Order: sequence, then C-alpha cells, then structure tokens
Amino acid sequence: MKCPFCDHSGTKVLDSRSANENKSIRRRRECEKCARRFTTFEMVEETPLIVIKKDGSREEFSREKILRGLIRACEKRPVSMERLEMLVSEVEMQLRTTAHAEVDSLGIGEIVMEQLYPVDEVAYIRFASVYRQFKDINMFLKELTQILGKHDVGLLRDK
Repeated sequence: MKCPFCDHSGTKVLDSRSANENKSIRRRRECEKCARRFTTFEMVEETPLIVIKKDGSREEFSREKILRGLIRACEKRPVSMERLEMLVSEVEMQLRTTAHAEVDSLGIGEIVMEQLYPVDEVAYIRFASVYRQFKDINMFLKELTQILGKHDVGLLRDK
C-alpha cells in the first residue's frame, strides 16, 4: 500500500474494523517513512450477474426489479417490506452461489416463486400468474390444484 502523502510503499495497519454492514473492511494505516496516518477500505469485488431475458437480450441483475414484482404480488397481503427484502437477498445469494456469470430469467422466476410460496400462497399465485403468463382460466386452475394438493398432503401429515 502506497502512502498518499509521500508515495512510500511501506505502511503498517493500526486498526481494522468492518464497515458497510460487514461488506467492507476499514483500515487505519500509518506510513513507515513520514508517519502520517490515513484510512483505506477493502471490499470484495463482485463480478456482475448478467440476466438472459426471454428474447435473448442481456442486462445486469437488478434487485429492484424483483422487489417491485414482489411488492405488486404482495399488495394488500400481510407481508412486511423487511420480509420481501430478505426474500430478494436470499434469491440473489442463491444466484451468486451458482458461480455462473449469466443466469436465465426463467430460472430467477422459479427461485423467486420457490422462496415466495412459504411466505404467502396468495402472493405466490399472483406472482405466478404474471411470471408464467397464464393464457386462460385452465392454466390458472391447474396451478391452484397443485397448490391445493400440496396443502392437502401437508394436512394429512399433520393428522
């Protein structure tokens, strides 16, 4: 690390602590030549996550887009904003742990629905109806039947 004052390359770390909600490290340093002190920040460089859309175009992953879709799906439902933000973080973490630089938008939608189902079934149906683009009532009923089947199996296990 070069001293910003005298350009000497020898410095010692006096203090380190986490910053930015544990996303970076703040270090207080001292130059070994001029003894002046300065602060540096270290953070992990994340490679951008690219989303391949249905039409084949590519764009950078956006937490905000997912959050907006979830807010719409959860409108007038008892789901807190904090829970929705946690859900988006879980989705992003799951996508980043795959180690793929590019992800398919269909895969993102599936992950979101997988995370949303245990939170609120009505919001899940709302999200699925937009995401899966239900063409008619039969597709909608098929999805509802699957949910009701899962719900009935859960009830049978509880007895």
